[in-house]
Amino acid sequence: MTDVIYREAVRADLPAVIALLADDVLGKARDFTTVDEAYERAFADISADPRNQLIVAEEGGEVVGCLQITYIPGLGRHGAERSLIESVRVRSDRRGHGLGRALMVWAIDQARRRGCALVQLTTDKTRQDAHRFYLGLGFVASHEGMKLPL
Repeated sequence: MTDVIYREAVRADLPAVIALLADDVLGKARDFTTVDEAYERAFADISADPRNQLIVAEEGGEVVGCLQITYIPGLGRHGAERSLIESVRVRSDRRGHGLGRALMVWAIDQARRRGCALVQLTTDKTRQDAHRFYLGLGFVASHEGMKLPL
């Protein structure tokens, strides 16, 4: 992965990131493939928030992966900050080559350098391959997550 760079996304990356989100079994049903006002607003909010980072993996000048990191302050764990990683995606033609693992290791290292006490994520219960992937990185299914769609 020496030719892959990880960096904060810029506005010009938004179409590629949106395409990554939609190029997914679950994403096909809940994400669009074109940038609209809602995506523009969300990108602006993420970019303006110092506790949020939209990260892209770039290879040969192309966006081939992404994830979002949110740093959450808390009183638990003696006032520890935690890192939440969401929207992890790798372009379909690059899956299975170690790019996702390298991207996650990079994100975990960022949290460690920041002094976070833990890294957490959620993954849909139907994503058995993703579960194996995260377990292989050392994550433990220690909690039962719940969501309430609004």
